[in-house]
Amino acid sequence: MRSLSFWLPAALGLLVATPSLAQNELSNFSATGRGGVANTFAIDYQALGINPANLGREGGSLFSFTVGEVGAGVGSQSLTNSQFKKLVFHASDALSGAERTALVANLTSNNALNLNADATALGLAVHLPAGLGGLAFSVHQRLSGHVDLNQNSADIIVNGQNAAIVQQYYDAAGNPRSGSTPPLLSAALDGTAMQLALTNEFNIGYGLEVLDVPGVIKLTAGAGYRYLQGLGIADVRISGGSFTAYSSLSPAFDINYSQALQGNPNFNYQNGGKLTPVGTGHGFDLGLAAEVGKVVRLGASITDLGSMTWTGNVLTVNDQQLKFPQYTGPQDYGVIRNLVNQFANDQQSLFTYQAAQEYKAKLPTKLRLGGGVRISELFEAGLDVTLPLNKVAGNLPSPFVGAGLDYKPVHWVRLSTGVSGGAGYKASLPLGITFVTPVWEAGFSTRDVTGYFTENNPYVSAAVGVLRFKIGKG
Repeated sequence: MRSLSFWLPAALGLLVATPSLAQNELSNFSATGRGGVANTFAIDYQALGINPANLGREGGSLFSFTVGEVGAGVGSQSLTNSQFKKLVFHASDALSGAERTALVANLTSNNALNLNADATALGLAVHLPAGLGGLAFSVHQRLSGHVDLNQNSADIIVNGQNAAIVQQYYDAAGNPRSGSTPPLLSAALDGTAMQLALTNEFNIGYGLEVLDVPGVIKLTAGAGYRYLQGLGIADVRISGGSFTAYSSLSPAFDINYSQALQGNPNFNYQNGGKLTPVGTGHGFDLGLAAEVGKVVRLGASITDLGSMTWTGNVLTVNDQQLKFPQYTGPQDYGVIRNLVNQFANDQQSLFTYQAAQEYKAKLPTKLRLGGGVRISELFEAGLDVTLPLNKVAGNLPSPFVGAGLDYKPVHWVRLSTGVSGGAGYKASLPLGITFVTPVWEAGFSTRDVTGYFTENNPYVSAAVGVLRFKIGKG
C-alpha cells in the first residue's frame, strides 16, 4: 500500500481532475476569506449546501456561473510548525530519537490532524421571472480527513512493535508475555479516531420568497437535493468502550487487497478505473432566510440529511485484542503512512478486517445558523454558527463559530476578513481579495494568514476562483 506522501497529493489532485458537487466553503473563495462565514452571504450556486433559501432572495444576478473554484486546508492543534511541515511536506527528513519522543507526545491529541479540500467543477444559477424564485445546480467534490490519537495509538503509529503498550504484552518475537492478556482495542485505543471521506456530489436547489411585509420582513424558504458518488471512506472511532471501524476505498487509493480477500464471496472487489465509485447516496438540505427591514439578515438551515450505501471494497472491524504490529517505527517523518496502513488488510494494520457486501452510513448532517447586517453594496458583516449533528466521517469534529465581513474600498475590489474558530482548527484570521467587474469576478483567499508561520497550531489553507460570471439583475 502506498504512503500518504503519495496518497494525499493524489487525493487533492482528484479534486481538480474529477467533476463533483455540494457547495462547501473552501471552494467558495469569498467565504474562505471570511473564515467560512457564509449563511447570510452566500447567493446563487454558492448557497448550495449552505442555505438554499438564499436562492429566493431578490437583488442577485439574473444568471451566474463558475468553472473551477478550488480550495484546500490542512492543520493541527497539537503539532509544532516544524513537525507539521515535515509530516505533510517533507516526510523523507530523518527522525531522531528525541524527535520521535516529541512527535508521539504532540500527536496525542483530539485534533492531531485535520484536512479539508473542495473543488467546484461547475456551478450555475438562474433567477426565475415573475417572482418564481431561484434555481441552482453545481458539480462538486469534497475531501475531508480528521485524526484523533490517544497516547497508545500515537505511540503505536510512530513506533510500531516498539511502543510501550506493545512491549508490555508481547516479547520481541511477538509472543504474548506469560501471565498477561492483551487488552481490547476499545480500551487500549480509547479516544482514537481516524476518518477520511471523498465524494463526488451533484446538487440542485430551489428557493422561493414565501412572505413579504413591505419594509418589515421578507422570508424565503429553500430545499436542495444531492446525488452522491462515494470514491472512498475510512472511519475508525473508539470512544468510551464503543468501537466502530469500516472502510470502502476506490481504486484511486491504490489499496493492495490480498488474493484471499479478493476471492471472498462476501467481498465486492472493485479494481476498475481509478475513479470507479464504491458507494452512492442521496442528501437533502432545508433552509429559511429572512431580511428584516433593509439591513438585518438571518438564516437557518439543516444540510446533508440522508445516507450513503457503500458497496465496493467494504471492510469492517469488530472489537478485538491488541495484536503485535508487524512493523517498527520509521527512521524518517513518513509516519503518516503508518496511519494509512491501518486501512489495509495486511500485517501493517492493527486491525483484523472482515469482508462485507455493503455498509450504510449517515451523511455528515449539520445545523447552520447565521445573522448579519448589510449596510450597502460596500459593506456587509455576519456571524455564523455551525453545529455537527452526528460524528460520522466527513463531519465537523466540533462546532464552528465565525464572524466575517466584506468591504469594498473601491467599486472593483472587495476585501474579506474576520475571525473564526472550531471545527477542529484554532482561532484563525482569514483574508481574501476579490476583483469585481459588472460581469466577472476573480478572487484569492486564505482561512488563516498566520497559520503557516506560527510555531503552534499550524494551518495552511488557500482558495482560488478566476472564472465566476454574473449576468443581469434578478
